Order: sequence, then structure tokens, then C-alpha cells
Amino acid sequence: MSATRTSSIDSAIPVIVDWDAADADARTELLRRPTQAVAAQTRSAVADVLDDVRTRGDDALRELTERFDRVVLEDFEVDAEEFAVAEAAVPAELRQAMVNAAARIERFHAAGMTAGYNVDTADGVNCARIVRPIPRVGLYVPAGTAPLPSTALMLGVPSRLAGCREVVLCTPPRPDGSADPAVLVAAKLTGVHRVFKLGGAQAIAAMAFGTARVPACDKLFGPGNSFVTEAKQQVAQSGTVAIDMPAGPSEVLVIADAGADAAFVAADLLSQAEHGPDSQVLLLSDDDALLEKVRAELSTQLAALPRAAIARQAMARSRLLLVETLDAAFGISNRYAPEHLILALRSPRNWLDKVEVAGSVFLGDWTPEALGDYCSGTNHVLPTGGAARAWSGVSVSSFQNTVSVQSANAAGIRAIGPDAVTMARAEGLDAHANAVALRITKASA
Repeated sequence: MSATRTSSIDSAIPVIVDWDAADADARTELLRRPTQAVAAQTRSAVADVLDDVRTRGDDALRELTERFDRVVLEDFEVDAEEFAVAEAAVPAELRQAMVNAAARIERFHAAGMTAGYNVDTADGVNCARIVRPIPRVGLYVPAGTAPLPSTALMLGVPSRLAGCREVVLCTPPRPDGSADPAVLVAAKLTGVHRVFKLGGAQAIAAMAFGTARVPACDKLFGPGNSFVTEAKQQVAQSGTVAIDMPAGPSEVLVIADAGADAAFVAADLLSQAEHGPDSQVLLLSDDDALLEKVRAELSTQLAALPRAAIARQAMARSRLLLVETLDAAFGISNRYAPEHLILALRSPRNWLDKVEVAGSVFLGDWTPEALGDYCSGTNHVLPTGGAARAWSGVSVSSFQNTVSVQSANAAGIRAIGPDAVTMARAEGLDAHANAVALRITKASA
């Protein structure tokens, strides 16, 4: 298999594996995500939930909510009274932190908004692109083992900047049947129009198919566990609704050199491991001593975490890899395509050109991934499971469509029409050719 080492450190902490000593099969196994091992089971379970909601609508939602969230709800929608209670329950310090974070998120996203344009491609011919908001979007905000009001900000701010006509948000109910107050305050801060207390695959089904109470949406957004991610992918593959990206269990890959702070690196790894049992963290370094220091720090810091039980499960399937060179580390990272990539290097920006694929990159010792999770301004809804090879994180353009527009006058049809006629006839599409030729004749009279 692969060369590993043992030590007296807590067995929950992964041992160091020498990448160069691992064969091809072992390397594939080292980079396997935890969720890949149970994908078949997840697909089947999710398909059953989707079919149930599609067939029975709100009745299915009530039963599934009782089964999975252990709460009985007659009406899923959050009303004005619950919003008011939430506003009173959220501490002023937390509300202000969310206000500050929302402002930074808006500043970042506003600077990169897609703009329409038009250009004359020939005399008498104008082509343009116009930008339009997606009319109704559905946002999913997890709240299982840890409510995520930050996700409401990450999705709500760009949807507002895009100008979406209706923004629907689903978040799991708490045991008392209420929604998490901080999630509700964040939703209100960003202008979300309607909030429903629904979680898991059933929430995705409700927003995809629509029910008597929950409106069907045009596109769904948001991260979640493996069941939520699978549900999004299944409804997208069926052609029912579009999705932002596969955004499942959290993951981070850290590339560290000998000068990295072992305590910082360990803290960054654990910050992702505590998300859930199916999260994954990887550390790659060319320095054996640094890896050993991080192992010790992981053991120390893990013992003090309130969510240590969850983090331990994630750490059991995480990796500490010794590589020969930092160049090799970037090759492995590009193969893995991480959601989050931390460069704990002495001159991290000088290495940025080596990054081919990643959801989001964090440069240097003073940029923990947690800043991106909350308040630096970038978006934390990012592609996972290797999807970063072809998908990008959420932005304002994720909530928009672009429409191409063209116009030609008589001079324009005379100028470019012959090209269209020639190409249409070459393809054997004579009606296409005729539609242009008739206009050429009239414009030339």
C-alpha cells in the first residue's frame, strides 16, 4: 500500500504518509473523498425523497420533516411574528458583525458584476449582450449540527445585487419548530423575500418541483451535506431546475513549507473538520518536521474543541502527506481540486501561478480560511468533490442570465448575408439560405 509511520499521538490524528512511497492505487485511495464510498446509497435514498415530494407535495414535506427533523409543522413558512422574535433574540454584537460582513461581501461582488455590451461586427450589423436577473431563485442554508447564517449572507447579497424578482430561502427547523434566529436576521438583512423551515433533500425537492405552499424556483443555490448535494444534482440532471454547483461536505487542502506556523495550520485543518463527519482535510508539505509538529498540535487542539467528536470522525479520513517538493504538492492539489486551498508558504503569491484549480485560495500565515467563511468579502459557497475543475464559486453572475441581441439594416444584410447563404447551403439547409437570400435581393433592389 503506502509507507506510513506510527506514533503515540491520539489515533484520531492521521499518520504521515510518504507520497513518493505510495503506488498509483494507493495515491488514488489517499485522495478519495469520504462521500464517494457511500454514493450509491445516497443516490437511492435521495431519489426516494424527491419522488415522494414530487408526488405528494406538502403532505410528504410534513412527514419527512417529522422523520428527519423530529418536529411537526403545519405551515413551513416563517411569518412576520417569528422574524420579529428573531430580531430580538440575536445579540447586537452578532447582528453588527453580520452587517459588517454583508457590506464587505457586497463590495467584493459589486466590483465583479457582469456588464452588458454591444459592438458593430460589420457595417450595418450590431450585436449585443444584455444581462437579466433569474426571476425566482431558491437558497438553501444548512442548519443541522451548526446553523450557518453566514451562508444566508453569501447567497442573499449577490441575489439582491443581481435583482432577482423573488428570493426563496429554506433552512431546517430547530427542535422547537422555529428557524435559527441568526439565519432569519441574515435573510432579512439581504432582502430575502420568503423563508421556509425545510431541510435536507426534501427542501431541495420543494424548491425544485414546487408544492401548494412552496413556489418552484428557476435555480437553486447553497451548500449542504451529501444528501443535499445529491438532491441538487438529481433535480438538475432531470432538467427540472438549474443549480449553482455541487457544493457538498466541506474540504480544505493546505500546502505548507518549513516556515509555516504549526499551530495555525492545525487550527485551519480542524476548522474544516468540525463542519461534519464527511468533511475532509489534507496537509501537504516537503518538511517532515513541520508535519510532525502539526500532528502534535492537532492532538492538542482537538482535545479542546466542543465539536471534537465530529472533528475526530472527519480527521479519521483526512491526510498528512510528505512530498518531495512543493512543486509536487501543487500537482497533487490540482489533481484533487480542493474547495479551499491554503498556501502556508513564505512567498505565497509567487506560487499562485501554480494553482490551476481550486474553489478559493488563501495566501499566507495571516489568512485563515475562516475569514473567507465569514467576512473577508469573497463567497464561501464553493465547488466541492473535485468540481472546482470546471465550476466556480457563487457570484452575482450566478444569479443572472445573459441574452444575445443582434440587429441588421439593409446595408448589413448586403454585407454579411452572402456568408450566411454560402454556409447554409454547405450544410444542406436551403430554407436558412432562402431566408437570407430573399432579404439580400430586396435590399439590393
